[in-house]
Amino acid sequence: MAGKLNLNWLISVDDHVLEPPDLWQKRVPKAMRDKAPRLVRDDAGEWWEYDGKRVPTPGLSAMAGKSKREFSPLPVTYAEMRPGCYDAAARVRDMDEAGILASLCFPSFPRFCGQVFTEGTDKELGLACIRAYNDWMIEDWSGSAPGRFIPLIIMPLWDAELAAAEIRRSAAMGALSVAFSENPVKLGLPSIYDPGKFWEPVWQACDETGMVVSIHIGSSSAYYWPSEISPQVVKYITSFPVGIAGAFVEWLFALPLQRYPNLKISLAEGGIGWLPYYLERSQYTVEQHRAWMSHFQKDAASIPGASHYEEVTAEQMGIPDLEHFDVREVFRNHIFGCFIDDIHGLKNIREIGVDNVMIETDYPHSDSTWPNSIQHAHKQLQVADLTDEEKFKVLRGNAERVFRFTPAEPPTLKSSLSD
Repeated sequence: MAGKLNLNWLISVDDHVLEPPDLWQKRVPKAMRDKAPRLVRDDAGEWWEYDGKRVPTPGLSAMAGKSKREFSPLPVTYAEMRPGCYDAAARVRDMDEAGILASLCFPSFPRFCGQVFTEGTDKELGLACIRAYNDWMIEDWSGSAPGRFIPLIIMPLWDAELAAAEIRRSAAMGALSVAFSENPVKLGLPSIYDPGKFWEPVWQACDETGMVVSIHIGSSSAYYWPSEISPQVVKYITSFPVGIAGAFVEWLFALPLQRYPNLKISLAEGGIGWLPYYLERSQYTVEQHRAWMSHFQKDAASIPGASHYEEVTAEQMGIPDLEHFDVREVFRNHIFGCFIDDIHGLKNIREIGVDNVMIETDYPHSDSTWPNSIQHAHKQLQVADLTDEEKFKVLRGNAERVFRFTPAEPPTLKSSLSD
């Protein structure tokens, strides 16, 4: 890279937007608006109303500008939120304050990958709501400040052909990423190993368009904790990294990454500290067991307890040929970890690979580093012993490359944060 690198800015590949109250009432066809999501307010409070349900906005989703002692999971109203939660112009001002050059934003009311519309009873309405959201994300939210937002869309998860069509339609409008679940089975949908190749149209569309598959923790709407009576602190710590680590291993051995060279997976808000172990464990398992896993043949009658096995090929099982499988190469070419605060991961970043790590700020959630995002990033990067070129990659270069995104020119800062 020629010239002095500007390390005063980062690109966050995991932030969130709280949808404007009138989004669906403005954008879905008029004949459907009486059933489309609407924000309802009365003396009892404020909530989104859709498909016979009332859903308030959880407080931890809109904590930007609040002190840690003010954090609360109790419902919050739009009047109580910082405008940057839902207003693009205000968001850009907040981004400027924190050194955030560009941001990829996951949805809020639809949930992280549009589960609300997948669960809805009226799928025609759900599709219209998805298209309305995507049009708004591309035209209004991202279009209001070119080069400051990476447009992330949602898709109709219940129909892979419709989903592929929506990916292509949105890509033609400028979308660069599509949200997907960390575990679609938990949503009542086929696995990415589905023998009927349910998801194949989606992967093909992503490969053709270069659309990155962004997977957020919690996007399976399932939680992974020791017991139902585990305290909240245990649930908060264990559930999310366990879920996203499982998604990582599932994808690492999934055939779509063999079939589609342009398919890329971004693991949002999962951290990176666990990646060296899972890469090592995956590599050891393949090297130790690839022979029998690749060539396992059995006679059910002569192997006690083995009657539930079937003689199937790796292709039929939806996995690659382990005899020639390279864990590190698949990871390097297709999967990218993201972090907010992860000293352990950064100390081991060379084992992960500098090219496979991106940063995030999680605005406006309670885990966010805002308004000190760029300062926090540099403090984290100090432990990694990186060159300026490598710091640039983590701060923004990898995001630009992976998402094929060209950011706006950074505003001029009064002082240099990287000096």
